[in-house]
Amino acid sequence: MKEIIDIVKAYDKAVAQGKKTALATVVLVEGSAYRRAGARMLITEDGELTGAISGGCLEGDALRKARLVILQQEPLLVTYDTTDDDDAKLGVGLGCNGIIHILIEPITDQANNAIHLLKSIVTLRHPAVLVTLFSVEDKKASQPGTCLCLTEDREIINGINNAPYLQNLKQDVVKVFSSQQSANQIYHDDHAYTAFVEYIKPVINLVIIGAGNDAIPLTGIAAILGWDISVVDGRHNYALPERFPAANRVIVAKPEQVLQHIELSNWTAFVLMTHNYNYELNLLKELLPLNLPYIGVLGPKKKLERMLTELEDNGIKISPNQLEHLYGPVGLDIGSEGAEEIALAVAAEIKAVLSSRNGHSLKFKVASIHATYQSPV
Repeated sequence: MKEIIDIVKAYDKAVAQGKKTALATVVLVEGSAYRRAGARMLITEDGELTGAISGGCLEGDALRKARLVILQQEPLLVTYDTTDDDDAKLGVGLGCNGIIHILIEPITDQANNAIHLLKSIVTLRHPAVLVTLFSVEDKKASQPGTCLCLTEDREIINGINNAPYLQNLKQDVVKVFSSQQSANQIYHDDHAYTAFVEYIKPVINLVIIGAGNDAIPLTGIAAILGWDISVVDGRHNYALPERFPAANRVIVAKPEQVLQHIELSNWTAFVLMTHNYNYELNLLKELLPLNLPYIGVLGPKKKLERMLTELEDNGIKISPNQLEHLYGPVGLDIGSEGAEEIALAVAAEIKAVLSSRNGHSLKFKVASIHATYQSPV
């Protein structure tokens, strides 16, 4: 999502400067590649690049082709085959061994162009599905491009009203939204088209409870990742915007007031690091019934055990499901020392949990790093 946010910002800047642009999207990968389907890059007519479609080996050639697309105002599907001797040099620096299909679209003035659809997803801050339609079998055929978006309220936004197989696309979009898994689907008729039906997750909403010095590096790492960051503390002299320039908002609130300031979702993670036992105890009482995906508590395990015992002694029932989403001591076990390394461990654990991963070394992963997209049907 951060890449999409950066692209939207870069596009708005380009429009303000009167520059024409094109959007390059990795729509299909066969074999291995540095970036998977869904990677994007915005190209301006004067060569500014935002985002990435590879580790750097394809960008130069894509830039040249994007300038042609901007000039001709027609989408272009480009295929790089790093298994072929002629194209192998493009991927040799990365050890790629696959076929990468990249669709380059000119960004026109139409109401729901590709960037406008991306912007609608960024604005909503909720999961969405985006469809990019292209023809691999006939590259000279019309390449519809980014043509459909489904928001969380199930409102379908058409980018192209006359896109081929529109009704079929709408049905598959709903299926992908339900499964929460991106998919490729092939449609056959007079012309064969492939749809990249992409499930896009929203940014992680990180709520840091505590505005001490050790919270500063955590906001810095989260900002690099593009997360939406709230810092909350009951102390006016700590919860200051100038202390947390990377945070989206800095809030002064008592424990019972915190939830009034936070918009909760399945992508909200709380980290309790006030070093104030009573503040965190009272807030934990508010958070546990919400069944949030991640609540982290800084400090030793005995501290958390004491808090849970005290809550139960006061008549609060704590379910196994609530305990499953409670993380204390907070963070992955990477041997952290100091605030910066602890922040790294915490951010990594949040990312792993919200991605349904275990945080183990990829060295021990038997299957492919990235999931293979399947047909939604």
